[in-house]
Amino acid sequence: MKLWEKGIPTDKQIEQFTVGNDRELDLVLAKYDALGSIAHAKMLGQIGLLTEEETTSLVDALNEIIADIVVGNFEIEDSFEDVHSKIEYLLTEKLGDAGKKIHTARSRNDQVLVDVHLYLKDELKAIKEQVKTLFDLLMESAEKYKDVLLPGYTHLQIAMPSSFGMWFSAYAESLIDDITMLNAASKIVDQNPLGSAAGYGSSFPIDRTFTTKELGFETLKYNAVAAQMSRGKAEKTVAFAMTSVAGTLSKFAMDVCLYMSQNFDFIGLPAHLTTGSSIMPHKKNPDVFELIRGKCNKIQALPYEITLITNNLPSGYHRDLQLLKEGLFPAIQTLKACLDIAIFSIKDITVKEGILEDKKYDYLFTVDTLNEMVVDGMPFRDAYKAVAEQLEEGTYKSPKATKHTHEGSINNLCLSDIKDKMDNSFLM
Repeated sequence: MKLWEKGIPTDKQIEQFTVGNDRELDLVLAKYDALGSIAHAKMLGQIGLLTEEETTSLVDALNEIIADIVVGNFEIEDSFEDVHSKIEYLLTEKLGDAGKKIHTARSRNDQVLVDVHLYLKDELKAIKEQVKTLFDLLMESAEKYKDVLLPGYTHLQIAMPSSFGMWFSAYAESLIDDITMLNAASKIVDQNPLGSAAGYGSSFPIDRTFTTKELGFETLKYNAVAAQMSRGKAEKTVAFAMTSVAGTLSKFAMDVCLYMSQNFDFIGLPAHLTTGSSIMPHKKNPDVFELIRGKCNKIQALPYEITLITNNLPSGYHRDLQLLKEGLFPAIQTLKACLDIAIFSIKDITVKEGILEDKKYDYLFTVDTLNEMVVDGMPFRDAYKAVAEQLEEGTYKSPKATKHTHEGSINNLCLSDIKDKMDNSFLM
């Protein structure tokens, strides 16, 4: 059942250790392995290494396998080493010699490369769509609450006036940076490695341009060694893009937890988004956002894990690379789940109005006060000292109003410009 089997038995303990949990993880790649095999079979037919009949029968059989995968009727039993050996076995069982020919001019090395690149392309696209949905929700809230004031903080001390419009749209615009990172990762994985074989190409006259077009890759990873070296590099690039999204989500989740606490009391969550305490009947805990924070912080460790696995490997294939799937695949699903629950929850956040009526927020407007003095002709440093003296003497009178006009300020959020920026980034 092994593609490299030479008739010499492998020690059972060695087999269990080297295979690890590859069978479970390879189920994620099964559809992509079949798609790569379809493109490869068509190419072999084009160059005359398969007959027209063999090509047609292989493509038909692979499409049947894909249909089984889609409905959940595909499994990789313990008697198989990985998805590649299982699919080749099914083809050989059904088609005989034609099935045995599918591995011509390729290696498991470029098979898994193709599988992972196709898988990551799809997942990055799905994550981008989720990020855009989250962006739209945040922008809707920014527009809805743009005139509801909120304290701004530096060093966790009261600083200057902000607004819920500024807060929501700040995270929305941060997501545009994350889209840029996801675009960069997509560019890296959108290169066809098929045909690199074990990392040094093939003596068969294969047509790599054909498989590139057939699989929908933007371009070819031309150098066969470079194609093999993309294993690890592609995963790490995707991991960095994911940490960008995760960092934004984690920070937003922390704000929600902070703003919901009774000490701040800026926002509220409906009961169905909170949990209780086993002994304190009054508790309404933001567990959803605490878990988003924790899960997203865990994701941000992934690039370091991948770096430690790959950073001292020379060129060529090494079995260490098998371990990349263990961290990356679950992390992708975790990030998608965090985005899903954030999208589900954010639309139900309620904001409190009249927050700044509390006297402790009067000092938020000291900068506005001294700026008015400067506009009236007083040097900035003198105005600064004058306001400081008022504060010290307890004579400061807060204007409780803002007159900010520059782009991106509290009274000029530029929401339409932020939307345009996202549209331009998303379509790249």
